[in-house]
Parts: sequence; C-alpha cells; structure tokens
Amino acid sequence: MFTSQTSSFQDSLDVEERDDFDSEEIAGYSQKIQLSCYYTIYLYQGTSLTLIDSSLPVEAEPELRTYISRRLSKGALLGGMGNIATVELSVPEEAVGCYCCLLEQERSPEQPDTDGNGYVICFMGGSEKGLNLFRLELDKYVQGLHSSLQTPELRNLETEVRPYLSRWYEESVMHIYRVVQLVQSNISFLLHAALSHTHVEIINSDERTKADVSRFIKAASLQGLSQQDTTTASLCKAISEDTQSDLVIDCSTSPPTLSNTVSNRFCDDWIQAFLNAAERCNPFLLRQILENFKLKAIQDMNSLKRFVRQAEMSHYALFRCCQFLQGCGNGDVLLQNARAEHSDLPEACSIITVLEEFLREQSQAQV
Repeated sequence: MFTSQTSSFQDSLDVEERDDFDSEEIAGYSQKIQLSCYYTIYLYQGTSLTLIDSSLPVEAEPELRTYISRRLSKGALLGGMGNIATVELSVPEEAVGCYCCLLEQERSPEQPDTDGNGYVICFMGGSEKGLNLFRLELDKYVQGLHSSLQTPELRNLETEVRPYLSRWYEESVMHIYRVVQLVQSNISFLLHAALSHTHVEIINSDERTKADVSRFIKAASLQGLSQQDTTTASLCKAISEDTQSDLVIDCSTSPPTLSNTVSNRFCDDWIQAFLNAAERCNPFLLRQILENFKLKAIQDMNSLKRFVRQAEMSHYALFRCCQFLQGCGNGDVLLQNARAEHSDLPEACSIITVLEEFLREQSQAQV
C-alpha cells in the first residue's frame, strides 16, 4: 500500500514557500554553493580523536572535535550509520549542517575484543534539513572509503583519501542538479520514465553522466514504496520486453538529443519548478521538489486504487474514477501501475480495462 503526506498538487509544487528552505537560505545558495563545503577525518582510538585531515579553517576544527567527542561519549554515533545535525563553527556560515559517520575498523584475529577503533568522517555544508535529504547518498559515499582506510598511517592520504573526501559534495549532492542542467525542460521525459519504469539508455556520454541519470531515475521512481514487490518486478519485465519503449539520451549534441520520448500533463507541470531551483543553484531544493513529485504521484495512486475498489460496487464510483484520471494528468502511468498490482484480481482488471478505453477515447477526441 502506498502512503502520502501531500495534500494537494499546489502544496507539493510550492516548496519554495515552505519553512524547509526560507527565502534567505535560498537566495544565498548561489553564492555559497562552493564555499560552504568542508570535510574532516579523525582516527578514533579508545576514547581519543586524532585529526588526520580537514578542510575546515584552523580555528574551526577544534570546535568540531569537541562536538564529535561529546557525541561519541553519549553513544550517539553508531558504526556505519550517519548522524546529521546543525553545528556552530568558526566558519563564514557560522551554523552549517554536519554529517558524521563512524567507520569501525575490522577486528583482527590477534585483537578480537578491541573496541572503539576506527575513523570518524564529517561532511559539512548547507543545512541540516538539506543534508537529511541526501542521507542515503552520504552513507553510501562514506562506505566507499572502507578499502582506503586499512592502516592508521594512511600513506594513501594524498593520493586517495583526501581527493575522495574533497569530492563528497559533487558526488553525493550535486547529481540531481547536473541532470536538470543537462536536459533542461526535457526533465519531464525522465520523470515519466521513472514513474512508468521505462528503461533509459544514455549514449555517447561519459560514465559520470550515465551514473547521474541512473541515480536520478532511481530517486524519482516509486520502486520499493509498494508492499506489492512483485508489481514492480512484473511491470519492469513487461516493459523491458519492448525495446522500442526505451528512452534514449544522445549526449553527442549540446543540448542532448532525446528520442522515444513520452510525457504527460502531470510530469510537464513540474518542469518549471525544477528549472527554477536549478537556476538558483540549489541542489537541496531540487531534491525536495523531487520528493514532493513522488509524494503527489503516490497520493494519486492511492486515490485511483480507492476508486477502483469502489467501482466494483458502484457505477457512480466508476464515473468519479474517470473524472479523476482525466483531471490528474497522470492517468497512463497510474493505470499502468494499477494493472500490474491488480493482475490477480479479475474484477479490478475489468474496471482498469474500461478506464484505459476511456483514456484512449479522450486522447483521440483531443487530437
């Protein structure tokens, strides 16, 4: 079953007006996007922290170390799980979001009972609310350090560890921004592909762009949000069998050329919100808009499933269902997902067939 906290499309779209990102914060991102990113790595042994490397100003690092020590003493940092909070440091921003993660060292056979040894990695930039939107990406990025942190001496600090830490913001936060900048108003085609489980192929592109688009599609999709795990699997399988449905992005031209494009009114309505946030150089707002896009799609999916259940007993409910599909602008995607989810319910499938015919007739009438 899907869940949603979004009350209306307009509420979802107008995230700029919400307390999550006040006007001063939004206005400042275009200037602060490069300046407000810092990292620090400590060696943690027993109860002591030893600085290994940091991009913080000299006067700010001891303040961070005091904060981390206090968190560790309270048991607030668990191995492998990031913790995000607001910290006040001697940096131009004064208060910044801080992601901290304890990477525990693997215990050797010689010292199986050794506790409290490892590294504490801290990423600072933006706001606490902003970093929380990228918690999964940050967790995954930190885990990528494991293979480079095998010895306390860290002889690979200059060649591996420092370059990796310095790229945390570009790699973990900026990918959505880069995708919107890449495709601009064509972002609606990617949104539709994500909701409809359509495969996206990127050609004549570097690996980073391919990874960015793949992560965007994954972030925008509803995969994993349904208890009906077989729904997504069966839907993806059915769509993958039709290679003609792949959305192809050819990066040999600037801007890229997209073929086999499909969108709808629902996805088109979100284009300007993405472009406005990208123009402000605000990756955190972009992620919030993407999350609200998904929440609105989930809300509509819930509404359709409720109408379908009611339509099994009421012709008026079937009429209301037709009105809803006509008004939401996302009928093709909703019915596609509904058919996959109700594949083992004959009555529901019959109703969905009627609704699909209704949408086709409406589409032909508009042409």
